[in-house]
Amino acid sequence: MSSAVPLPAPGPRGIPPLFARLVDDAALFPPGNAAMPDAVRMHLEGRDGDHAGVMGVFLCQASRLPELITELIKAKPAKPVALSLVIDTGLGGVPKALSIVESRAELLALRMVEMPAPADVDDVWLERVNEFVPEDVIRVVEPRRGGPEWLEGIRRVVEHGSWPKIRCGGLSNEQFPSVDEVADFLSVISAGEASFKATAGLHNAVRHVDHETGFTHHGFLNLLVATARLLSGGDVREALSITDGAALAEEAKGLTDQAAHAVRAVFGSYGSCSLTEPVEDLEELGLL
Repeated sequence: MSSAVPLPAPGPRGIPPLFARLVDDAALFPPGNAAMPDAVRMHLEGRDGDHAGVMGVFLCQASRLPELITELIKAKPAKPVALSLVIDTGLGGVPKALSIVESRAELLALRMVEMPAPADVDDVWLERVNEFVPEDVIRVVEPRRGGPEWLEGIRRVVEHGSWPKIRCGGLSNEQFPSVDEVADFLSVISAGEASFKATAGLHNAVRHVDHETGFTHHGFLNLLVATARLLSGGDVREALSITDGAALAEEAKGLTDQAAHAVRAVFGSYGSCSLTEPVEDLEELGLL
């Protein structure tokens, strides 16, 4: 079963289709770690801002749903907040969390459920994910990276109709996958004609070294261009390695709307604790 899911039409205010709903709001997560009142306020402001079309769903841990609902009751949003529920309570906690969300339909619209996979991503566990999560909600599963077992886990996730998630960074050097690992991940996605989600370490558009930490960060524009090359038979590893922002931007500008939609049908979205940084980068590169 393919996990590729057709994407909605481009966002408002003329956002190019390559970037529409690209950046999921992970303000609650490291390194941002925003307080819930601030995260809700910034999300609602961003939803009404000039670049609302770039912003995707709001990510919230299942364990923090009561906090989120409390803040939304105070904020009285004009329409429900599109939600990705991040399961931090184990698979057994999914039904209760979904029930809470469903009971607050005036505040929350469930679009996605994300969860880490166990060390052994077996078929029984993945079938339970399918049983618990409604068919109209995107399921995102993150197998633990490392070794051939990781790629086999990704294949299983795809076969069961979920989106695999790749973590592109974190608070330690070990959490940053190599170019080869990202390319191997994409090759499995391509073979399964699947969609995927990325997370962590992708605040900026272009691959670069963070001079404070010394970590080499992947760029979300690199990942978009690499996905375009994946679909056209180009050099994926080279695209992931590019540090020349102008060259990357030129290649991205050269994609037709049809090609951009095809890219985004594969690279669904990525989580960032900042919407400002990605937007500023795209503006500087002349892409917004």
